[in-house]
Amino acid sequence: MSSFFPIIELADRLAIAEVKFDRTGANHEELAWYTKHFQEYESESVRAQLDKLKAIHNEIWNLEWQLKSGYEQQLPLEEIGRRAIAIRDYNNKRIAIKNSLAKQLGCQVREVKQDHLSE
Repeated sequence: MSSFFPIIELADRLAIAEVKFDRTGANHEELAWYTKHFQEYESESVRAQLDKLKAIHNEIWNLEWQLKSGYEQQLPLEEIGRRAIAIRDYNNKRIAIKNSLAKQLGCQVREVKQDHLSE
């Protein structure tokens, strides 16, 4: 089943599901599905990479929560811009980790951003 997702996407989705579950507890089935399909890749070094992805998604969540909750009118434009740049920077780190995981696990799929803000 995990062949439906390249490992980089499966890892990224698992990290997001873990963050969502830690923060809301509302996605147990989603988390269980990704965890089950990721088990064959689990190792100490892979878990370390997954933990890095999770930390990045936590930071992005922290930066986006007010924007997603309708509080953006309370933030100055400079703060919104600062958050957008920080999110772009975190996404660059996220892509690097995903591609490192792909290399480590022998997956040919890599994420490449071209003409995109995350470059």
